[in-house]
Amino acid sequence: QVQLVESGGGLVQAGGSLRLSCAASGRSFSTHVMGWFRQAPGKEREFVAAINWSGARTYNADSVKGRFTISRDNAKNTVYLQMNSAKPEDTAVYYCAAEQGSRSLAYYSAGVSFWDYWGLGTQVTVSS
Repeated sequence: QVQLVESGGGLVQAGGSLRLSCAASGRSFSTHVMGWFRQAPGKEREFVAAINWSGARTYNADSVKGRFTISRDNAKNTVYLQMNSAKPEDTAVYYCAAEQGSRSLAYYSAGVSFWDYWGLGTQVTVSS
């Protein structure tokens, strides 16, 4: 069992930066694939970024490539999402997710049903 708690959300101006954190507790954090999803009002939850167990491989949605960076610190049981050059369309609740599988990150990006554990989310609002 893995418990996930997101933090770091808030209000940022367009073009600004924000760093989200996701603290994990429970067993075997370092063996889990970790990801970030987001959900805007009236829209489905969508994939943002994922990182493999070691941090050596990452995979980003096209909408955030070149702007967002996912990273992890296994010693601190924490995964991060650095958001740069924020846009109003990035406004959403951001969720952290964990999965203990061994498939490719691209595979896990395809659907929320592939992920075993979820946090409660943190609100990010980007003002224009």
